[in-house]
Order: sequence, then structure tokens, then C-alpha cells
Amino acid sequence: MAKRGKTYLQSLSEYDKTRLYDAKEALEIVLKTAKAKFDETIELSIRLGVDPRHADQQVRGTVVLPHGTGKSKKVLVLAKGDKAREAQEAGAEFVGAEEMLEKIEKENWFDYDVIIATPDMMGAVGRLGRVLGPKGLMPNPKSGTVTFDVAKAVSEVKAGKIEYRVDKTGIVHVPIGKKSFGVDKLFENYQTIMEAIIKAKPAAAKGQYIKSVVLSSTMGPGVKVVPQRAA
Repeated sequence: MAKRGKTYLQSLSEYDKTRLYDAKEALEIVLKTAKAKFDETIELSIRLGVDPRHADQQVRGTVVLPHGTGKSKKVLVLAKGDKAREAQEAGAEFVGAEEMLEKIEKENWFDYDVIIATPDMMGAVGRLGRVLGPKGLMPNPKSGTVTFDVAKAVSEVKAGKIEYRVDKTGIVHVPIGKKSFGVDKLFENYQTIMEAIIKAKPAAAKGQYIKSVVLSSTMGPGVKVVPQRAA
């Protein structure tokens, strides 16, 4: 196990690691123990009672956080003609078609955070699945990134839309904002994402759905939160 720094160990001594805190109290502790010299990202980790190996127990979706994530996302839109123009007007940083795919393939170009594509581009995009898939960049209709309504998709990403999905260990990891947001804004973002994940409960999930919830900052220790009950 990696040796922990003095600041991290000091942070651990400032609260009871074995206790479950309500979300607001947990956020207060997380902010107090976020001692890095930069504006740390506040992360939420939720362990779910699902088996992600089964298709009917996948948990995946998108949600627009009321206060965004504090990170301005660069958007690449793969579209032609009018749709390309709409994307530019909506504020996409990069817009193009096959020439963009060629740039990704030949130059290993990844200077963007999200790719939005019109459905007619997906045949060409699919050929780069082995490159885009592992980086989580492959456009997907479920996350709203394969659409003809490119202007709306770009606007939502810019407004703080995030994608959440359960990983192979049954955990969802999502950012809920920056330390500078303060407790109230982070709490509103937290509630929004928790409601979305509870709503996304698969019918095939049995037993306790929300197993554990942990809040942490980029460099700080995790604080356990009382898990909300799914209806």
C-alpha cells in the first residue's frame, strides 16, 4: 500500500472513519480535509447491489447537475452541413466529419472531453470503437451523444451534464463539483445524482440497492455517508 502523506494522515484524525455521516455533514468534513493547494474535485462513489456482468443489471445514464462540475468540457461534434453549423453556433470547440476521425486515428488526437455525433456519422465512428471505447469517448444514444439535435446536446454538456455508469466492480464514480462550490451547491449536486441513480435501479436488482456511499476530495480521505434507500 502506498505510503500516505502527513496531511492525509492528519485529515484522517479529524473525523471518525467508522461512522456513517449524513450527506451534508460528510461534505463539511470532506471540505475541511481538502487541503491541497488547488481547487480539489469532490468525488462521489456509490457501491450498488447489482451484478454488472448481467445486461439486465446495468446502471447507466446521464444527469445535468444544477451547478455543473466546475470543469469546462471541450466538445467535438461529428456532423455535416446544417448540423455542423448548429454545433458551432451552440459552442462546440471542434466540429467536422471524416477529417476529424482521420485526425484521431493518425495523430492520436484527444484534445476534447466529449464526442457528440449525428446518427448518419456512426458508421464511420464505429470503426474507431477500439480507440474511443477504452477512453469512454464512444458516442452512445443512451447518453444522448448520438442525436440529430446537436445544439441541445452541446448545451447540456456545457451546462454540466455528466454520464454515470456502474463499473465492473459494481461501483459508480462521479464528480459532483469543486471544493470552491461550498457545502450547499455540492449537496444539491449530490442529491440530483443520487435521485438519478435510485431512479435507474434495474428491475432485476435484488436486495439492498445502495450498498455504500463515500464522498472524498481529490487528495483527501473518503467519508462514509448513510446510504439512501431506494423505493
